[in-house]
Amino acid sequence: MFGLTRVKKAAALAAAAAAAAATALLSAPSAAAAPQPIVGGTTTTTTAYPFVMQITDASQNQFCGGTLVSPTKVVTAAHCMVGETTSSVRVVGGRTYLNGTNGTVSRVSRIWIHPSYTTATRGEDVAVLTLSTAMPYATAKYVSSTDTSVYAAGTTARILGWGTTSSNGSSSNQLRTATVPIVSDSSCRTSYGSDFVANEMVCAGYSSGGVDTCQGDSGGPLLVGGVLAGITSWGEGCAQAGYPGVYTRLTTFSSLVTAQVNS
Repeated sequence: MFGLTRVKKAAALAAAAAAAAATALLSAPSAAAAPQPIVGGTTTTTTAYPFVMQITDASQNQFCGGTLVSPTKVVTAAHCMVGETTSSVRVVGGRTYLNGTNGTVSRVSRIWIHPSYTTATRGEDVAVLTLSTAMPYATAKYVSSTDTSVYAAGTTARILGWGTTSSNGSSSNQLRTATVPIVSDSSCRTSYGSDFVANEMVCAGYSSGGVDTCQGDSGGPLLVGGVLAGITSWGEGCAQAGYPGVYTRLTTFSSLVTAQVNS
């Protein structure tokens, strides 16, 4: 079975901190260029993407990402929240660098995990955090249940996060971003077989690999047209040829997310 989730829990981060602090996504290729290696990612800032949140332990060690969809609500992956409690988690906004001290730190007053979630490869990999402190940053719009056209094969999507720059590898300290194409359901099923659940997952990446999310990026956004369309979930390794990243298909869970946002 496939299924390397893209979470890097606090304990693992603490062990890795001597080598590197956790961060970095991938690189965005230019229109004419081939995809750049994951290790060559493009840096960006939370000023450019104010809705991208760090999810950390109580000591502010980042282990997942999230997307601010209202001042007090953050969408993330269910697998990020398994085993966590409201006292063990913090959300940090407005902080581009993992070793920074700026931005807004909030405690979490409620964790909602999809009630059917078991493992990322079975789907339902969505969670919503309610913040104790409102974030003073612009929020992201997210897809409605009818916006399924955003997943058309070849559509350009943007990924963001603070994950490792290679599978189980070292990290950089700054928020990173990349663009990847949406992959057809049939191609994704060829890669992952029955672990790919088409109505709950969507794949994005290049057939040649090279650009992808990785450990520490879990829960972060997959944006299409600037709108939150997916949640970084799992994949086979990171940036491997023939194995695109797998993301939660947010249209399927949009109504449930809205119910949590309005609660």
